[in-house]
Order: sequence, then C-alpha cells, then structure tokens
Amino acid sequence: MHMRSVWVTIGELCIAWSGLIGVASAQTDTPQESSFPDHKPRLSFFDTEDGMLDTSDFLLQHKGALPVPTVITEPAVGYGFGLALAFFSESDASRQAKQSGTGPAPPNITAIGGAYTDNGTWAAGAAHFHTWGDDRIRYLGAIAKVDANLEYFGQANQPRAYQLRGFALIQQLLFRVADSHWYIGPRYVYADMSSTFKFGDTARELGPIEQDLRIGKGGVVIDYDSRDNIFFPNKGSYAEVEAQFARSAFGSTQSFNMYNARGFTWLPISRNWILGLRADTKFSTGNVPFYAQPYVDLRGVQKGRYQDRNAVVAEAELRWDVTPRWSVLAFSGTGKAYGRWHDFSDATTVISVGTGFRYMLARKLGLSMGVDVAHSRGQNAFYIQVGSAWR
Repeated sequence: MHMRSVWVTIGELCIAWSGLIGVASAQTDTPQESSFPDHKPRLSFFDTEDGMLDTSDFLLQHKGALPVPTVITEPAVGYGFGLALAFFSESDASRQAKQSGTGPAPPNITAIGGAYTDNGTWAAGAAHFHTWGDDRIRYLGAIAKVDANLEYFGQANQPRAYQLRGFALIQQLLFRVADSHWYIGPRYVYADMSSTFKFGDTARELGPIEQDLRIGKGGVVIDYDSRDNIFFPNKGSYAEVEAQFARSAFGSTQSFNMYNARGFTWLPISRNWILGLRADTKFSTGNVPFYAQPYVDLRGVQKGRYQDRNAVVAEAELRWDVTPRWSVLAFSGTGKAYGRWHDFSDATTVISVGTGFRYMLARKLGLSMGVDVAHSRGQNAFYIQVGSAWR
C-alpha cells in the first residue's frame, strides 16, 4: 500500500478529513463583508441569509471545532469508525482580502483525529495548514501514528495479510510565483515503518524483505490552482506535479524515486450542473518498498488491491446543485497498475461507479459534507466526505 494511503485514507484521517491536501486559494462567490465580521456576532447555527443550518460563524468567529465522523467501510482495513476535529481561524490572507474587498481567502486549519477498524487497524494524527503574506506562502505539516493490518496482492493476485506499524510525517512549504496561480516549493516525507507478513504467508516474488525500513523523501512540488473554493469547487482547476527522491541523505534506508502528476477541473455546463474531470498518474523507479508502490485510487476500489510500479487513473463526476445547499452527484472512474508484474496492455482495467450527495454546512467557507456510495467488481463501499472526494 502506498505510504500516503496508510495515514490518510485509513478513515480519511487528518488531512483528507479537513480538505488540506492540495489546499488552494478560496475565492468564493459569497459577499466578503459577511465572511469575517469586525465584531464577534451572537452565536447562531443558522444562516442569516436563508435560515438554514450553517456552522460558518461557529467555526470562524467562535473558534469552534468541526467534528468529522467517518464510518469506515474500506475493504483494505474492514469496518470501523473515525473522528477528527477541524479548527478554523482567520489567516493573514483572509484579513488582507477583507480590507482590499477581494473576498475571502483560505483560513488557517488545524485538524486532529483518530480511527479504529474491526480488523485491529488504528491510526491517530494531527495536521496544520497556514498561509502568510496574502496567501503568498503556504505551509502544510502533518504527523501520524499507524498500526495497520493490510493485504498485499502482488504478482500472484492473491491477498496475503501483513501488518504495518510506525509513524509518518510530512512537511511542505510552497511559494506563489509572482501574482499567478502557480506555487512551487519543497516537500519532505518521512516514515519509520515495520512490516511483517502474517501466518507465514510471505510474498516470495518480493525476495528477502527487510522488516524495519525508514523512508525519507525530499522533493519539489509545483502546484497550479484556479479553483473558486478549496473544499467544494464550482469552477476552476487544480494540478500538481511532484518529484520525490528517497536517499540516505534524507534519512531513507532504500533509494528510489517517485514521480506524480494529478489534475482536477470543474466545468460549469449550466447554472446548476457541474462536470468534474480527474486524471492521476504515479510512476516509480528504484528499490521501492512493496507497501509504498503506486496503486489504483478510486472510490469503491480496495486501497492497494491493484498495485504495481506505476498507476494511472481517470475519473468523471457530474453534479447537480438541487438547491444552493443540497447537491447530488454521480461518478465513474477507471484505472490500471502496471510496470513490474504486468505490462500496460496486460494489466487489469479497474472500473468503479457511484453516487452521493453534499450539504453546504458552512456557506462562508464553501464547506460541504455528505456521503458517497461506490461499487467496483466484487466490492462496495461508502464514505463520509468533507467537500470534494478529490484531494
């Protein structure tokens, strides 16, 4: 299983719960004068504009926490429950945007959480996103502890149980390029993990496996972001290109390279209909630990089920905004993992389909919550989502 999945996708822990991965500039279409009032208003959980349930003032003005429960149905780890608390505060960019009249900008976000499943997997962690200088500098940091019971399929395409335990952290600092939508900066990922195959059921195609490994990756990230909202975009695009290099100089016990590129775009096709498109590619070279190999990442597909040296994914999502608060959506995606065990033409083509809904829970943040239900061959799953499923 890919290292990112170990501490992010298990229960959508920490970062994904609060929409921090790939967080972007939030120029929402709501009136800026109501976003960050100068005086703390009386606490209310109902919007003054439409009278509907809304947590904007509670989160922004009263330092409240947004609880994000997660009912885990991920086939990779079984059934379980997770809970995260996300805290929002006004950033420098938010204050400067209010003074200039350009509308709200990304808030600072802190998230803490944990998760447990019926196969004994558990995880806990914390994450923080911060901006400075009118959103010209963006910081993202996270740390997590995991004890996961997973399955490796490999060349035999048969599940073999293994345990992965340890901790991981990420540090990222991006700088805006002039006044553009582009950001560039370094990212560092470190994971100290111990892996053990259970019941003597080893993956012989992997050869001798060193149980205790440290992964230290340093690299460069280039982001493009023109989304109108960081959580649940109505228009705009987000793209990221990343090159990471695991070397002893970064604390890694194995040397390998990872090259990732992903892009999302949201296209309004009418006032109430929005088409979303996603492409995601991951490539690796060198001595990659088996659990850190790229895999097909789609809703309804077991994490790590289709895993190899490279992975490609494409997905489309059609959304209907029934009302300003309520949205329903349908999605379908396909992907392949290839490069070591199979050529691209011989690799299994994975297809998933699903549907879901969202409720705009915090209008001034553009933050929505809802549920997605997805299906792929022989697998079903549902997910509690904060905003878009694409991060």
